[in-house]
Amino acid sequence: MESEQLFHRGYYRNSYNSITSASSDEELLDGAGVIMDFQTSEDDNLLDGDASIGTHYTMTNGGSINSSTHLLDLLDEPIPGVGTYDDFHTIDWVREKCKDRERHRRINSKKKESAWEMTKSLYDAWSGWLVVTLTGLASGALAGLIDIAADWMTDLKEGICLSALWFNHEQCCWGSNETTFEERDKCPQWKTWAELIIGQAEGPGSYIMNYIMYIFWALSFAFLAVCLVKVFAPYACGSGIPEIKTILSGFIIRGYLGKWTLMIKTITLVLAVASGLSLGKEGPLVHVACCCGNIFSYLFPKYSTNEAKKREVLSAASAAGVSVAFGAPIGGVLFSLEEVSYYFPLKTLWRSFFAALVAAFVLRSINPFGNSRLVLFYVEYHTPWYLFELLPFILLGVFGGLWGAFFIRANIAWCRRRKSTKFGKYPVLEVIIVAAITAVIAFPNPYTRLNTSELIKELFTDCGPLESSSLCDYRNDMNASKIVDDIPDRPAGTGVYSAIWQLCLALIFKIIMTVFTFGIKVPSGLFIPSMLAYYHHDWFIFKEWCEVGADCITPGLYAMVGAAACLGGVTRMTVSLVVIVFELTGGLEYIVPLMAAVMTSKWVGDAFGREGIYEAHIRLNGYPFLDAKEEFTHTTLAADVMRPRRSDPPLAVLTQDNMTVEDIENLINETSYNGFPVIMSKESQRLVGFALRRDLTIAIESARKKQEGIVGSSRVCFAQHTPSLPAESPRPLKLRSILDMSPFTVTDHTPMEIVVDIFRKLGLRQCLVTHNGRLLGIITKKDILRHMAQTANQDPASIMFN
Repeated sequence: MESEQLFHRGYYRNSYNSITSASSDEELLDGAGVIMDFQTSEDDNLLDGDASIGTHYTMTNGGSINSSTHLLDLLDEPIPGVGTYDDFHTIDWVREKCKDRERHRRINSKKKESAWEMTKSLYDAWSGWLVVTLTGLASGALAGLIDIAADWMTDLKEGICLSALWFNHEQCCWGSNETTFEERDKCPQWKTWAELIIGQAEGPGSYIMNYIMYIFWALSFAFLAVCLVKVFAPYACGSGIPEIKTILSGFIIRGYLGKWTLMIKTITLVLAVASGLSLGKEGPLVHVACCCGNIFSYLFPKYSTNEAKKREVLSAASAAGVSVAFGAPIGGVLFSLEEVSYYFPLKTLWRSFFAALVAAFVLRSINPFGNSRLVLFYVEYHTPWYLFELLPFILLGVFGGLWGAFFIRANIAWCRRRKSTKFGKYPVLEVIIVAAITAVIAFPNPYTRLNTSELIKELFTDCGPLESSSLCDYRNDMNASKIVDDIPDRPAGTGVYSAIWQLCLALIFKIIMTVFTFGIKVPSGLFIPSMLAYYHHDWFIFKEWCEVGADCITPGLYAMVGAAACLGGVTRMTVSLVVIVFELTGGLEYIVPLMAAVMTSKWVGDAFGREGIYEAHIRLNGYPFLDAKEEFTHTTLAADVMRPRRSDPPLAVLTQDNMTVEDIENLINETSYNGFPVIMSKESQRLVGFALRRDLTIAIESARKKQEGIVGSSRVCFAQHTPSLPAESPRPLKLRSILDMSPFTVTDHTPMEIVVDIFRKLGLRQCLVTHNGRLLGIITKKDILRHMAQTANQDPASIMFN
């Protein structure tokens, strides 16, 4: 009898086949149909299918096995809309993976029937590679377009090329025969605004006119960018990575990855970079790539109808975004794995690798910078580093960690103030003010006048005989017997000292302005602060290590390590950041200095707070994100967190066959819950299943339209067999098909650290709490976040998304 009941509830139906026939990227939930013992300390056992029965720490569930069949088996035809999600809701990973397994089984069972079905099966199998190929192509093309347009518009602030308006400053002077080595950026074809307007190339009047035009163009670009964002696509502002991390964890934000957001983000990113604001385009390029992935996923039913599968495409897209932002395909894959992805099976790793490869190939084909490289600031060092240099590298890591901790606290404090004051109600005014201050202060200093990529290139590049930068202004001794090309042997000229002062001022300016710029209502990535190193071979620390006449210290290497340390301190990335910087420089021998600096910056930053900038913004915006890196160490039990509490009204539930359509509609109208447990009766409180609010509403509306005799007094039945009713009773409504008959349950004595682990690893929306099979309460993801906030002495109401 017990076996028969289990069969009717679906526990035995296709239980073995449902596991063995799953495709290779469906391993996430294969253990969701068994009895799990959580006494073990090994995390991986949560996903094993052969865990043993435990004591009161057990969780009985048949989710993935039963859900895959009950979604479709009792419907003559599926109800349109059932299984979809409202905006700002979390997806049910279990149900989505079961739907995909059901689709996979259906295609496999039909593929031998005809050639057409075999073709459909092949198309379905290859659709994953097709969608990441299209995403990589689009990401690379858009990144090339953004790079070319941003360079041209940045130079537009200073002048214009009369011979070809679409050329930037460098391209304009390429074909000129009248340039000199010292003034290689001056040619007759390129005219500054002062030359065009007042006819003066030098003097105070020329300087003032160029100053005014610089501010005019900077304000124009910033104003146009913020107006486009405000009017057409409010989601196009900011970095986008905090929201993408939240979306990849299973949250729905409609329109965030849509076509309008893609178009406006692409245009306004060019304008924001060209305006001279202290921001980068690296983060927004990840958002642009994810928009491409989301749009292309709608061309393939496998991804358009399944939110969990769609997130695999978005993981690959984020890898493509980093690939084109830094010219680092492998670093992009590791970034997706380490930083943004919530669920990353092996097949997604391969597809991410392929998407990053395609995107990098397209960007290399476009060659936006004319240097046959993927980024403007690609450099190559050949000088080995010495053991004593580990100390300055570690000190750079300490500085990066301190800078990261300061930046996160200052930026979050400013963003919180923006949200809580009237200042946040005027985003256009804020952008104009920040752009005006940036332009006014930036113009006099040649290093702040450069855009981010050009500044990094200037600092990363090693000095040589062909460099005309003031950083390479070393004196030549004309009386020497031979011309000395080795820079370390020559004393610094006045240009080096003035450049150091200008860079110190530029660093202070960038630190302050980046705090206020990151988070304004234009696309804004993180500026990479870079360090400058200067040394002389007569200094005591170098005397024993450096031979006279030998290249000993590479200043550009210190700039690179400093940049990595600062970015690591802000984002708390480690492995992916080291690989990204390594791919930028192509120097295998510098991996150890990079690792030392990045690890040190993470340790120092973690001493002041374990959150990176992206996690801090997720918490600031109140997104329901359970960070896998965060440890839960408190000893509370499920009964302490579940709702209803003692002071709360009783739990809103549905009964198996005792409620009418009107009763359910009244319950839906009177409450705001996203779902309701279904019990056998109010007396027994025995759990039957769980019904989602959206599915109930859609099913009742569909039944009223398509079935005759469904009225407010019609009995609603969630059981397999309809109970006997009087002859004059209206026609009953069977809703067993929308019922999740195997919801995840835990006992009231389950430790909360185990419940949190279950939510993280299986991506649950809610979990029911029982005692001896009787329903006691419910725990949702938001309940867990509120509880974690309380244990951290934070106000739970202030952190939840509204």
